[in-house]
Amino acid sequence: MSKTLIRGAKVLGGEVQDVLIDGETIAQVGTGLEAGDATVVEAGGKILLPGLVDLHTHLREPGREDSETVLTGTRAAACGGYTAVFAMANTFPVADTAGVVEQVWRLGQESGYCDVQPIGAVTVGLEGKQLAELGAMHDSAAGVKVFSDDGKCVDDAVIMRRALEYVKAFGGVVAQHAQEPRLTEGAQMNEGVVSAELGLGGWPAVAEESIIARDVLLAEHVGSRVHICHLSTAGSVEIVRWAKSRGIDVTAEVTPHHLLLTDELVRSYNPVYKVNPPLRTEKDVMALREALADGTIDIVATDHAPHPHEDKDCEWAAAAMGMVGLETALSVVQQTMVETGLLDWAGVAERMSYAPAVIGRLEGHGRPVSAGEPANLTLVDAAYRGQVDPAGFASRSRNTPYQGRELPGRVTHTFLRGRATVVDGKLA
Repeated sequence: MSKTLIRGAKVLGGEVQDVLIDGETIAQVGTGLEAGDATVVEAGGKILLPGLVDLHTHLREPGREDSETVLTGTRAAACGGYTAVFAMANTFPVADTAGVVEQVWRLGQESGYCDVQPIGAVTVGLEGKQLAELGAMHDSAAGVKVFSDDGKCVDDAVIMRRALEYVKAFGGVVAQHAQEPRLTEGAQMNEGVVSAELGLGGWPAVAEESIIARDVLLAEHVGSRVHICHLSTAGSVEIVRWAKSRGIDVTAEVTPHHLLLTDELVRSYNPVYKVNPPLRTEKDVMALREALADGTIDIVATDHAPHPHEDKDCEWAAAAMGMVGLETALSVVQQTMVETGLLDWAGVAERMSYAPAVIGRLEGHGRPVSAGEPANLTLVDAAYRGQVDPAGFASRSRNTPYQGRELPGRVTHTFLRGRATVVDGKLA
């Protein structure tokens, strides 16, 4: 079994230590560890984190391999410091049966770059009319524990209630895409001053907030778990904060782009900024950062949404919604949360590794950097500064809103169960 010694890393941004990996496990953490026959990685004070876990990734396979595949998506994940991702169900065919989720799970196993945990659809075909095979997907080899119709809201209250009741039996969670469809018909961007000036259909904050309010009450009534996908408004923050104060079992995520970008960017009419939910106001951005810092928002999730060039290189109204995010997420969090003093690196580990693994009931990930734990690790050069160049992405798609923007930090090494998937910033 191979050995690796990571020498002189700041574990969780704190004390400088050495970490010895033996096979798939962390064997020792300390100072002055002997290398012996181990491969040595000179960390030079870089930040060592547990491998990141993304609860919200679109890998597109099966059906949209022109956008992404499980292989290219997991390569992108490894480059971003991720050792596990949860793959959303809006594939073709939809991941609403045991057969499809097992296909995605096996493709993930074959990739070797990152563990893939499929998310099962809540309803058949994402149509919101009939519950999918939730129990069969949970009992499959994929062991599905998270269910979502992401891309579409489970807007029928009875269907949502039944889903919450069903997953409660095996400790699952429903991850809701909070978007009241009637309030967002024809919507193109956040409803506000900018949408009025540009003449684009507005997407009101209440369309998100009303669904969250309904669903936390349903979760309380049923005694089940609900997770809010890509929360984006200050009002949504207050509803989740209220729900948690009542003891309701609700968790929430925020995307990196909603921590940094605002609807002012839509003035360019560049479809790279078209995303669901839309970019909101500066006030919303600040509220999201504060909520992530105080724990009202539990995790950062990328909502990595790759699209082929032709789906974005067109007029705004015809463009697809979504941005790639796996390879830039940690840098955006460093800029918006660490460099602003809102989080330290231990807090980043909590929100990008520990907590998402707990929400998704994913074993072997989100574990402490200590002896005896699985060697899923990420080494980050926090001092690095560089412009984002999507030409170098491992993802098949290039629809990033950060092209040409300078961002801090770079993942130099990623280890999946002790095996290096990224070395010196490049795929191993």
